[in-house]
Order: sequence, then structure tokens, then C-alpha cells
Amino acid sequence: VYNATPTWGVTVGDALGVAEPELSQHLHQHQGQTFSFLGLRVSSPLSLVVNGRRPPGSALAPPRLALSNPSAPPPPQ
Repeated sequence: VYNATPTWGVTVGDALGVAEPELSQHLHQHQGQTFSFLGLRVSSPLSLVVNGRRPPGSALAPPRLALSNPSAPPPPQ
């Protein structure tokens, strides 16, 4: 589950309700083999219903900002 903390998740046998899912077909080729599968995405783990309950707020991973500038000179050593 994207954007979920590592300490939260669902297990085999859980009943899962998905509100407003985005279904997409993935098609990848690697070393002469073709892999095709469906992907199901939701905006947040908090939009799920697991075993009749919404996940706690602590299930959502905090935002993380990563910046890069490929044209910047390397930092001094």
C-alpha cells in the first residue's frame, strides 16, 4: 500500500473496501519477456476500509521532500 507507514498493512484474509480506485494496465518488457498486470491505486491508505474499519491516522506515512539539481556543481570535499 503506497504512502502507508511500514508498521501498518493488510494481511491475507482481511476484507478490504476500496473507494474510488484507479485501475491501470501495466505492460513491461525485460530480457525478451513480457510482463502484463493490473495495478490498483488509491489516493491514501486512509481511504480504505479494512475489516469494516478505517485505518488510524498513524497508518499514513509523513510527507518527504527530496530535491535534486543535476546541473549543480558537486559539493566541495
